[in-house]
Amino acid sequence: MPTINTQQALQVGLQHHQAGQLPQAEAIYRQILAQEPNHADATHLLGMVAAYAGQHQAAAELIQRAIALNPAAPEYHNNLGEMWRELGDPQKAMACYRQAIAIQPRYAAPHSNLGLVLQVQGRIDEAIAAFRTTLELEPQLASAHCNLGDALARAGRTDDALACYRRAIQLQPQYAHAHNNLGALLISIGQLDQAETALRHAVAVAPHEPDFQQNLGDLLLRKKRPAEALGYYQKAVQLSPRRAAAHVGMANALKESNHPDEAIGAYRQAIALQPDDVLAHANLGGTLRDRGQQDEAVAALRRALDLSPNFAAVHSSLILTLYLVPGISQATIDAEKQHWDERHGQPLAVEIPRHDNPPLPERRLRVGYISPDFREHPVGRFMLPLLAHHNHQQFEVVCYCTASAPDALTQRLRAHADLWREVVALDEAALARRIGEDHIDILVDLAMHTIDNRLLTLARKPAPLQVTYLATCDGAGLSAIDYRLSDPYVDPPAADPPHERPFRLPATYWCYAPSIQTPPVSALPALARGGGGGGGQVTFGSLNHFCKVTPAALETWCRLLQRVPQSRLLLHVPVGSPQERVRQAFAQNTIDLQRLELVPRVSVAQYFATYQQIDIALDTFPYVGGTTSCDALYMGVPVVSLAGPRPTSRGGLSILSNVGLPDLVASTPDEYVQIAAALAGDLPRLDQLRRTLRQRMEQSPLMDAPRFTRDVEDAFRTMWRRWCQTRATA
Repeated sequence: MPTINTQQALQVGLQHHQAGQLPQAEAIYRQILAQEPNHADATHLLGMVAAYAGQHQAAAELIQRAIALNPAAPEYHNNLGEMWRELGDPQKAMACYRQAIAIQPRYAAPHSNLGLVLQVQGRIDEAIAAFRTTLELEPQLASAHCNLGDALARAGRTDDALACYRRAIQLQPQYAHAHNNLGALLISIGQLDQAETALRHAVAVAPHEPDFQQNLGDLLLRKKRPAEALGYYQKAVQLSPRRAAAHVGMANALKESNHPDEAIGAYRQAIALQPDDVLAHANLGGTLRDRGQQDEAVAALRRALDLSPNFAAVHSSLILTLYLVPGISQATIDAEKQHWDERHGQPLAVEIPRHDNPPLPERRLRVGYISPDFREHPVGRFMLPLLAHHNHQQFEVVCYCTASAPDALTQRLRAHADLWREVVALDEAALARRIGEDHIDILVDLAMHTIDNRLLTLARKPAPLQVTYLATCDGAGLSAIDYRLSDPYVDPPAADPPHERPFRLPATYWCYAPSIQTPPVSALPALARGGGGGGGQVTFGSLNHFCKVTPAALETWCRLLQRVPQSRLLLHVPVGSPQERVRQAFAQNTIDLQRLELVPRVSVAQYFATYQQIDIALDTFPYVGGTTSCDALYMGVPVVSLAGPRPTSRGGLSILSNVGLPDLVASTPDEYVQIAAALAGDLPRLDQLRRTLRQRMEQSPLMDAPRFTRDVEDAFRTMWRRWCQTRATA
């Protein structure tokens, strides 16, 4: 058998190495070194075998020895740089890459690797230069185009980045990372359909890459396809069981697919894997809030805020949750809002521009409305009558829509705007610039601390006057906001704060229009059941969101059913643990569970039809209903409400006063039970209300859209005149 020399043995070892047969390659390299201990190439290649095995420290030591044997080999320095990068020492890595470049300036790999380290360090311009040099040397290198795209995207040069990703894909059509990164960038600019195509390519090419599965799940969830997204999250978890972010995504999809109990379990699994996962704590808090578990929700949100004190959206979620906790005073909520403003809002005051809007008190005003809820949502529903009746000779209406999933109601709202801007893809600063460029005079925020709010845009005060309205009867608490619309019932006369002062409309905070073609008002259900004078067959009901159903409300409703024997209660309660908690509460109060009917989430049409089964609607407290109370009255169902000291506990008082039924508003839980029981015992009055409430609603200020719109426009004009006066005296 012929004897092979060292160079031939090295070639055999390389063949094994390139074929992925690392044990065979390692054996040959070691044989060479046994014969020639100072063989630089064998030492270097043995180091690369160690690197492939994840033994980066051992690899670095071997490659350093190879460099000592042959310091003029640029690939040795480049690969040593890669080992230092893996070992978390970017400074040593960059020194190695630069040494490789010094030895061989036209060696592309160290330029590319240097760019990657510079990019991680945030030195984006230097990274871009390194990647461009790489491409000058190897124009057909797809990975360099992809890396350059990443750097350009981070620099905000979106069009250039998109071109780089597409060039990488053109050069290498099966380049999964380029498809994935293209999809991520398309998401950021709102091109969701194109992003889905790109991410599906990435998943098809590399189905075992958990990042790609998770990213596609994120996109599908954003496109309101949670059931489909769930499958990709589950695949990501299957591929990488300890990936906390995939568990969070799976939990989000479960929540949106109406499986909140399973979602809570998935959030807790994510937290077990990564206790400092802010999104897991925050989303767990939001889900617990929706399930009516407010104390646990507050604890989860506070934990998230402890982990990330500057996470403004989490802080907003905490404030929103505090409204739902019985026993929390308005002063406590106001203090938390002030804390939000001090932490997130006031630091942005340095970005407030000089407002050069002409201070002419009677000129046509540009009013901007900003909301994520220009869609089938209570905000969208209440805005429709207002937008439909604006005086466009006096007011130019501009809507800034940040809704991620526009729908048919979005199009109806859009038809009433002079200018409609889809701005969901703009960040807070860019949106503030856009509003400033549009020369808005009065900017009206319709979200406050609700989900997907843009308070960080309002904190930059892009308009000279800023107003809050509608999402909650209370305000946002920002010093950059001048007024909040209100009415005399929601905000009785009091000492108003120096900013975000209540501007009380003369009659009503609400202007109602049903969202669909509603069914006719049915006959009184109690009469169909043969109810007697004691109201024994009366059906009470609450179709409010379950997050508002507090233990205090449940206890009061139990007392009401005890007061009115044989009456029934129909509640809108999600499936799973909330229904179990409600049944347990009623069983503990010796209420026959046959008298309790729990209805899960239903369609809008089914929701309105459910009112045909209810005789008397019971408002929640301390956070009362708004949309549900108006819907109930329009369906002929009187509402019993409990007014408290907070603005968010006085919406029922406003609605019922405007429809001429202030006697149905209680000031204590005992009075609430008394009013509801007395109404249940007066079937003639219930019958009369059933037959007349829709007409009373239609003839009340609640549905007088022209009058309401004039009141709002008068409010805007008064605010503007005051601003002009301050400019004149400044």
